[in-house]
Amino acid sequence: MTSPAPRTPATTAAPGRPKDMEKHAAILDAAMRLFPARGYDGVSVDAIAQAAGVSKLTVYSHFADKEALFRAAVIECCTQLLPHRLFEPEPGLGVHEALVRIARAFTGLMFDDRAIRLHRMMVAQAGEGSRLAEMFFATGPNVALEEMETFLRNAHAAGSLHVPAPAQAAGHFFCLLKGVRHMRVLVGLCPMPDAGERDAHVAEVVALFLRAFAPVSPGAAATQRAEPAA
Repeated sequence: MTSPAPRTPATTAAPGRPKDMEKHAAILDAAMRLFPARGYDGVSVDAIAQAAGVSKLTVYSHFADKEALFRAAVIECCTQLLPHRLFEPEPGLGVHEALVRIARAFTGLMFDDRAIRLHRMMVAQAGEGSRLAEMFFATGPNVALEEMETFLRNAHAAGSLHVPAPAQAAGHFFCLLKGVRHMRVLVGLCPMPDAGERDAHVAEVVALFLRAFAPVSPGAAATQRAEPAA
């Protein structure tokens, strides 16, 4: 399986001249603030343009429509907090440290105020149509799952982990990191974990994951193959 392509926001180029990247960034920043705060239906392109300090025409010169802007905002938020490079660690970096870096970034994303608000928005809109939910899942969670799957598949091939089902293991890893605390925060039962709490949780989850998917020694593998089925 090849590495998933890095997240690329869906935009529409303005014909005849290059984009003003400062305005592009301002529009994305405004979208990332307004969508989680007001919900998808509560945000208009006019409101985003006003918050970004640009005209509505300028917004449409960068993004085809409101859906494209929402998609790009989700991608940008994930790219900032959970960058693609984490899933392709530099040569020589141990699997433990690589997992810790991914886990810290993912935990930071999950407990980012914008992400919490966005999750609440998606839950509130559940049952009102699947288009927005599908768009959110495809551009956010599913990309992270695919990148984690590729990381684990590569670790398995290198012998640093034993992960015969990397897609399933990727889901386990992220669910362990979210834990019960994420659900409690989502429903307003407790505050966000502080940096110390997040680091302690990451260390515990990574240690548990490494024990569960430790590489199998050649001798142990041969013994497993030789054992008759019960």
